[in-house]
Amino acid sequence: MQLLDEIASQAVEFNELVDYSDNSIVSKTLLDSAEGTITLFAFDRGQSLSEHSAPFHAFVQIIDGTGTIIIDGAEIEATTGQWVLMPADIPHAVEANQQFKMLLIMIRTKS
Repeated sequence: MQLLDEIASQAVEFNELVDYSDNSIVSKTLLDSAEGTITLFAFDRGQSLSEHSAPFHAFVQIIDGTGTIIIDGAEIEATTGQWVLMPADIPHAVEANQQFKMLLIMIRTKS
C-alpha cells in the first residue's frame, strides 16, 4: 500500500506528512507508478540535490519555506505556494539555503 492510498478521500496538509531532519534530505513517496511519481521532500539548510536530468517533465511546488531550483544554470528562488516546471532532459539541481519542503510531481509520458 502506498501512502497515497492512506490519504485518499480526505483533506491533507502536505507540510505535515514529512519532517525536517538535521543535516539531511527526507523524502516520502506518495505514489510511484508507471504513470508517474509524487514525492515529498524536506531539505535541511545546506542540503542539495546535485545537477541531473530526467526524461520527463517534473513539477515542483514549494510547501514550506524558500528553495533554490537551478535549471540549465539559471537560479530560481521559489517560495511557499509557488510552482516551478523542470523541463525534461534539461539539467537541474535543488539547493536549500534555508529549510524548505517541496512536492515533486513527475508525469511519465508516452514516447
